[in-house]
Amino acid sequence: MKIFEDQLIVVTGGAGFIGSGIVRFLNDRGLDNIIIVDELGTTEKWKNLVGKRFVDIVPKGQLFNWLHGRESIIEAFIHLGACSNTLETNASFLLENNFHYTVHLAEYALTHGHRFIYASSAATYGDGHQGFVDDESHLYDLKPMNMYGFSKQLFDQWASNQGVLDKLVGLKYFNVFGPNEKHKARMASVIVKIVPQILNGESVKLFKSSDPKQFGDGEQKRDFIYVKDVARMTCAFLDNDVGGIYNIGSGIPATWNELANAVFYALGLEPKIEYIDMPADLVKKYQNYSKADMTKTNGVLGESMTKCTSLKEAVKDYVQNYIIPEQQW
Repeated sequence: MKIFEDQLIVVTGGAGFIGSGIVRFLNDRGLDNIIIVDELGTTEKWKNLVGKRFVDIVPKGQLFNWLHGRESIIEAFIHLGACSNTLETNASFLLENNFHYTVHLAEYALTHGHRFIYASSAATYGDGHQGFVDDESHLYDLKPMNMYGFSKQLFDQWASNQGVLDKLVGLKYFNVFGPNEKHKARMASVIVKIVPQILNGESVKLFKSSDPKQFGDGEQKRDFIYVKDVARMTCAFLDNDVGGIYNIGSGIPATWNELANAVFYALGLEPKIEYIDMPADLVKKYQNYSKADMTKTNGVLGESMTKCTSLKEAVKDYVQNYIIPEQQW
């Protein structure tokens, strides 16, 4: 074990979707030596922390003041705090929030010998024409399709240029879904939005293909991964000393039609699907296909650690045990 009970794990974005899942996973391992860094504001993110055990909640803007003098009692950072809105157009905001802040925090961790695990993103792969292989030597070949993806790529490139990427762990999360995401509104998975529609007797509306030569309507494919699997894989990097960039996905792409059918199955209802035009602001920024190459991650964590819940079973668990009863994980 790399974690010691008398030292702290700092989880930025700890009240958010993946962050709160990681806190739950650590709690389930008997660990509560956790500092949560987040801005709760007027959102309902606080609900994600109900029933969880941790030492304190530190506002993001106060983190560096809080860290001063606590260098010796920190074991690791899991840095997930960032703007994850792929439609955000304020490049200056994303640059400061996702790039410069991460650089500052990484420099602190590196200076004091702390484990630093951070969220990169599959959005850095762009449209996928360069593939989805987590090879650090090809960071400059990737062409993100939105500023969010570019802000994540900038830090990957910074770490490489500084020669410290082997001392950090960057995790490229693919399409994560599951409990504790409701506060993300438009950026939450489609599952959250279509369950109420289905229960109201409506059909599920999926986007028509923006590339009909390659994909039929609803046949666009994504690498969907359950947040419980993401939390397990992320925390596994606390137990080793490896560095570099690693994909976090299922490695098994599924169509949107398959995802919708899984929701109907979880609700015990017959599928009703119709196809609508994709919003104009999405057309040129939309990934029609993604599939995590998990070879490198499997080699480090082992296939037993990276084996994911099937899409059908993950959706069933999410719908029946969290969405319907309105429960957090």
